[in-house]
Amino acid sequence: MKTYTFHAAGMHCKACTMLIESELRDVEGVDSVKASLTDARVQVIGEFGDREEDRIAHDLSETLKAHGYTLSTEKGIHVPKWSEFIFAAPIALVLIGVFFGLQRLGVVNLVTSSDVGFGSAFLIGIVASLSSCMAMVGGLVLSLSANFAKEGEIFRPQALFHVGRLASFFLFGGLIGALGSVFQIGGTGTTILGFLVAIVLLILGINLLDVFPWARKLQPSMPDFISKRMHGVKELNHTLTPLLAGIVTFFLPCGFTQSMQLYALSTGSFSQGALTMIAFALGTLPVLALLSFSSIGIGKGARSGIFFKAAGLLVIFFGIFNLLNGLASLGIITPVFNF
Repeated sequence: MKTYTFHAAGMHCKACTMLIESELRDVEGVDSVKASLTDARVQVIGEFGDREEDRIAHDLSETLKAHGYTLSTEKGIHVPKWSEFIFAAPIALVLIGVFFGLQRLGVVNLVTSSDVGFGSAFLIGIVASLSSCMAMVGGLVLSLSANFAKEGEIFRPQALFHVGRLASFFLFGGLIGALGSVFQIGGTGTTILGFLVAIVLLILGINLLDVFPWARKLQPSMPDFISKRMHGVKELNHTLTPLLAGIVTFFLPCGFTQSMQLYALSTGSFSQGALTMIAFALGTLPVLALLSFSSIGIGKGARSGIFFKAAGLLVIFFGIFNLLNGLASLGIITPVFNF
């Protein structure tokens, strides 16, 4: 057994480290894996015969390539691809324009940081499902699909997974909302939680732009000992595994999910918290359903940088929008967006 340390490219969030660890543990010869988002490194302990370190990095990268990650023995120089903003910015502006159009029509209700409408939660869910921060859930879906497909089961496991996911987001979202009422979060507390939601969204958006590597250190996440146990559910061999896997996605370290959970807490209402979280989950459903029944990769390929930058700009917009409206609700500034 030898210990190897590789530099990783393509990591954006805590879910990326868990996905890398999960995938590499299944590789022949690998005994243990530890990935670090802070310094973008992956430590691998294993037995690889007489292969050179560069060859080992190449072979392990083949396993991770489908998820957009690569390993190397030398630290690469991060060069931001600013030219991709030429295409990403117009795409983001069009989507923001659609958002304002829907708000004018009353479809989306996001007037203040303390009032995130169900339409807004649904839109954030769509963005989340298209971002690299959902790699963990997507990887879990693909893993379950492959495992049960080998046994000739296709539709039942996928249906159970999505039923479990939607049910857990409704139930746990409601419980979080009810918990907020127990603590009797007042107007000031609600505004503070609204600011926290905005900050989380800003950090997520900045990371999606992939131009500021230092921002990865700011990414919020659950403690390792909790999130790793949650992800380990896919290893269980049981008829109800897909249902259980769908339920525990509520606890996986997705920053978008965590921002919505903060808002659900601020509602102080079981019904508001439950409906907000299920609206968010429904927003993620189309892409996750496609992942369930096919092997598509969202945002992979030559144009993936443009894709993620457009998503990042849209998420940053949501963060700024919440932040400005929160300041307006406190009377610090005049309303910038008034619908």
